[in-house]
Formats: sequence, structure tokens, C-alpha cells
Amino acid sequence: MSDAWLSDIRWNGDGLVPVVVQDEATGRLLMCAWMNREALQQTVAGGEAVYWSRSRRQLWHKGEQSGHRQRVVEIRLDCDGDTILLRVEQGGGIACHTGRESCFYRQLVGERWTVMEPVLKDPAAIYKE
Repeated sequence: MSDAWLSDIRWNGDGLVPVVVQDEATGRLLMCAWMNREALQQTVAGGEAVYWSRSRRQLWHKGEQSGHRQRVVEIRLDCDGDTILLRVEQGGGIACHTGRESCFYRQLVGERWTVMEPVLKDPAAIYKE
């Protein structure tokens, strides 16, 4: 497979593109992350989400520690070519490192961020390092 399709993506100055991750079955927004070329190539080749961790400055195979892998069902590119949408099957029903289904579990209520979703699994039980 040629990598010519990668040139259609408008990578930012750091060689990254934002990725929005959606649950394929429910349509729920699970998380946002970043990919570089290598992460996207590995995602396409392996069928599971691989991201670029800006804090650790390394590739990150989603679920490598937690077991909550994301099987990629579909990859889309937005109209400007600068944002990717991954539609995934979320392993274990947990996408967030806090043990919640989605990273978007807080809602602005008045002038305060309010937790709106429960922890499904204690992070200490997920990440046993």
C-alpha cells in the first residue's frame, strides 16, 4: 500500500494531527488524541488505534497497559484535512484513564465543572505498575 494518502493530511508544525475518537456502536465521543505519521501508519496496518503521546514523546498503543484496546472500524478525514475521526470498537467499555467510558465526563454547570459519569473501574486496578 502506497503512503501517498498521508500527503492529504495537514500536519501541524510538530508533525501531528488531532484525532477525535467515537464509539462505532453508540456514536458517543470517547476521547481526543494526537497522531504522527508513524502512529497513523501503524493504526492502518494493525487495525488498532496507535497515538502519539505528547507528554511522553513516544508512540502509544491504546490499551497496551489497560487492555482497553480500540479496534478501528473506520477512519475519516475532515474537509480541511486537519482532523481525523476514528470510529472504534472500545475494548472493555472504558476509554478514559480515570476508569470511565469517556474522557468527557465533566459538564459545566453554572460556573463549576461537575462530574457527570461514574468510574466503571478503579484506575489502580487497571494500571498495575
